[in-house]
Amino acid sequence: MRQYIARRLLQMIPVLIGVSFLIFMIFALAPGDAVSSMVAANPHMSAAKVAQLRHLYHLDEPKLMQYLRWFVGFLHGDLGESIKLNQPVSHILNMYLWNSFYLQLTGFIISIIIAIPIGVISATKQYSIFDNIFTVIALIGISLPSFFMGLLLMKWLAVDIHAFPVSGMTSTGQYYKGFKLLGDVLYHMVLPGIVITLINVSSLMRYVRMSMLEVIKQDYIRTARSKGLREKVVIYKHALRNGMIPVVTILGMSIGTLFSGAVITEKIFAWPGIGNLTVTSINDRDYSVLMGINMIMVVFTLLGNLLADVCYALVDPRIKLK
Repeated sequence: MRQYIARRLLQMIPVLIGVSFLIFMIFALAPGDAVSSMVAANPHMSAAKVAQLRHLYHLDEPKLMQYLRWFVGFLHGDLGESIKLNQPVSHILNMYLWNSFYLQLTGFIISIIIAIPIGVISATKQYSIFDNIFTVIALIGISLPSFFMGLLLMKWLAVDIHAFPVSGMTSTGQYYKGFKLLGDVLYHMVLPGIVITLINVSSLMRYVRMSMLEVIKQDYIRTARSKGLREKVVIYKHALRNGMIPVVTILGMSIGTLFSGAVITEKIFAWPGIGNLTVTSINDRDYSVLMGINMIMVVFTLLGNLLADVCYALVDPRIKLK
């Protein structure tokens, strides 16, 4: 196991270098930059001042030299400096990253708790009323755009009956601490959490259902039933473990989204997370922040894939990591 993990980590190095180069070149070749935004905001800025700013932020160097400088800094935990916010990118991401993580993790856990039992029951009771109802709910959840779902919840639960706050992460003008702060954050998390949970549940529930339908039709399941085993033992001990193998892939790949934020949902509910920061950075052409966000996504996606492969061996004993 240790050798496998060490080998996979070594294999991630060229992947990380290649992806980082693509990310940097995409933003480097994009029209304009943060200095251009400064010039647009202050048309009277002199050419000498513009040249000084471009030299200060190394924008006048060759692209390859800029990449090497940025990647070496990334390896040392330095993602550059936000020209718009005038702060280190690592400090900015640290402020926003955990806000997105708390929101996404809550929705992720609730989605797993809800989706797996519903998917298993829908597969074992295929074409029943239960299966048809949740199939329709899943299709609605997959089809509805997140912004439309968020606006509906905001209208019904925040504007009409004032059950939950419209936006934000904490109450304006209140400086809670301890459990009061936790309760206030959870209170503001309800509406965006519902949107994220519904989207995740809809897709995950369909994956679990399809995977279980394939497994319960296998010969070894019929053999287990013919031996007189109880249906619960057949489903939850034999079928579910193998049926979870494709689901582990989905869950492993979803780890990267825990830190990338939900762009549309966070923007609608003014949640101060990575998704909201992404939109703001795009508008400001703050490419240093955008590159930092993308690199964080890449790192956690690679780690999520590694975790998924390791979980294969835990779920399916036939898989050996060598």
